[in-house]
Amino acid sequence: MPSPETVNPMVTDAVTQSNVKVVGEAPAIAVGTIYQSLAHSTGILFENAVAAQQQQNTLAQAAANQGVMQIYSLDTMSDAGATEKVGQSGVSDNLTSLLTVLQAFTSSGR
Repeated sequence: MPSPETVNPMVTDAVTQSNVKVVGEAPAIAVGTIYQSLAHSTGILFENAVAAQQQQNTLAQAAANQGVMQIYSLDTMSDAGATEKVGQSGVSDNLTSLLTVLQAFTSSGR
């Protein structure tokens, strides 16, 4: 049976002190890691916000461009012709005729 060997007390004290140091520093290192993760996540959040703003700006420019293209592509003569047809559809003539008939009924009843 092997004989038990004794360890120098100075060695056990050094090991105990380094263990206490590691255990004592663990909360500070954990909080530092949390802060690092939070800073990284916030950075990614702002990067995504900037990317979304850039995409919205691009979409707004494209929509404005499409609107201008539609305005410039209208055929003004066909629009004028359609407006003239609406103006000559006889709505005002019909209303005048209806007013005349109504006046005829009211004046004949007196």
